[in-house]
Amino acid sequence: MKNQLYQQAREFVSQAQFSKKPEDIAKAKNGLSSAFANSTLAEQEQLRGMQEQIRHLEETL
Repeated sequence: MKNQLYQQAREFVSQAQFSKKPEDIAKAKNGLSSAFANSTLAEQEQLRGMQEQIRHLEETL
């Protein structure tokens, strides 16, 4: 069974990195938070990496 929230978070992060729009960054952050609680340990590690990518993106804007 695939984790839908994890998949959505990945998509939101990708969109935020592409657009660099504040509303897309906010959506990515919310998606990551939602996905974290329902993810496996391996997924959580990947989500942490995505959170770091979003932090870096915010710092460069």
